[in-house]
Amino acid sequence: MIFEELPLAGAYLILPERKEDVRGYFARTFCRDTFLQRGLADCSMQCSVSFNKLAGTLRGMHFQRAPNHETKLVRCSRGEVFDVIVDLRSGSSSFGRWHGAELTEHNGYAFYVPRGFGHGFITLKDATEVSYQIDRAYVPGATAGLRWDDPDVGIRWPVAPRLMSESDTKLPRLKDLGLG
Repeated sequence: MIFEELPLAGAYLILPERKEDVRGYFARTFCRDTFLQRGLADCSMQCSVSFNKLAGTLRGMHFQRAPNHETKLVRCSRGEVFDVIVDLRSGSSSFGRWHGAELTEHNGYAFYVPRGFGHGFITLKDATEVSYQIDRAYVPGATAGLRWDDPDVGIRWPVAPRLMSESDTKLPRLKDLGLG
């Protein structure tokens, strides 16, 4: 695995090192020891999947409130997404900044999303599946989010959303979250 440090402190884009031959390829996508040696969280407590029927489906921007912050390892296992993280850590030098990357079934890239970050994505193809490895159990009462189109954050989505949950359309702006 190749760990590319992102401009948001503690966040990484992880690229697989593929061993290819006539059959296809083999690549390691997670190794607890490698993550721990780098000072990263062990993202093997919980695994989840999000299946999205239509291109233009937007999910986010979601996070768990303290003390239930989660670290996530997010990968697109089928289709394509534009995946986005936002630094929501009070006092962070990159507070309120975002970073996005295309995660696809073909490139195998993954986002390492540290605790205290918001996360979301928009699908770029129909029938897209996103898999998550998470470092702790989900706590329903700690669920929170921020508006996908908050002008103070300024995420530049590559396509306009066609579909999102009603609850995602009602999320607050960053300035109304009381985080910074």
